[in-house]
Amino acid sequence: MRLIAILCWFLALGAQPAWAASSPQLRSLEQQLNWLVASTPGDVGVAALDLASGETVSVNGNEPFPMASTVKIAIAANYLAQVEHGRRSLNDTIRGRSAAKLMEAMIIRSDNYATDVLLADLGGPETVQLWLTQNRLSGLRIDRNIAQLLRSKRDLRDIRDSSTPEAMVELLRRLDRGKLLNPWSRAHLLGLMSRCNTGKNRIRGMLPFGTLVENKTGTLSGLTTDVGYITLPNGRRIAVAFFARGGTDRPSAIARAARTIYDGFAAAFRTSFSGAYSAP
Repeated sequence: MRLIAILCWFLALGAQPAWAASSPQLRSLEQQLNWLVASTPGDVGVAALDLASGETVSVNGNEPFPMASTVKIAIAANYLAQVEHGRRSLNDTIRGRSAAKLMEAMIIRSDNYATDVLLADLGGPETVQLWLTQNRLSGLRIDRNIAQLLRSKRDLRDIRDSSTPEAMVELLRRLDRGKLLNPWSRAHLLGLMSRCNTGKNRIRGMLPFGTLVENKTGTLSGLTTDVGYITLPNGRRIAVAFFARGGTDRPSAIARAARTIYDGFAAAFRTSFSGAYSAP
């Protein structure tokens, strides 16, 4: 089964829409991100997408990075899709706890045991990988459960259990657009992500007080990740993915990149809006 899932993953490459080039208004932002990444020890991958306009920026966006606990978004989404089809219920009791409580622990507190309980109930990593492939989502690989991942010899360049920043943002885009889940399930998952209480020094670290962030963090030895949505003051939402491998002070690098994206997209929107009403 695992071999079939992996083969399907490779066959799906190229099925995804091409990552759009950044608009002229965002070239300055992309240059700033390039400078930030170049000046940061280790490897950093960044991707961001304006969910309204489709405008994007990306630095090392096609580079695979370990997902760590950011994989829990895909697991939660797959479980909620099973609920929609009547195969499971959030009221189901699994090993003494409801699926709803397990999902809450998985997303809000990044509980690894809760994650593996839900993943086993789904049928294991192969089931989630097959769901991604069936939805033509490439660039993400799910090979092991969390316990197996933590027990394994860590190689941060292993392509197993990895995602590119662009692939993660595409998953977030599909979730936001209702392509993978119905409105109730989408709202439920984003509500859990808005209550994420791990890694507050990453995406949330340097954003203005009160900024709405719906995210999921991930951590391994030598790896720091954070992915999700940032809402700008004008209500525009940006899907973002940050992966930092090696080097030092990775949370700070993610926080600086998140603030750069926040400021850059807000400035690009103001420029575009004012230009739309300027005299010919």
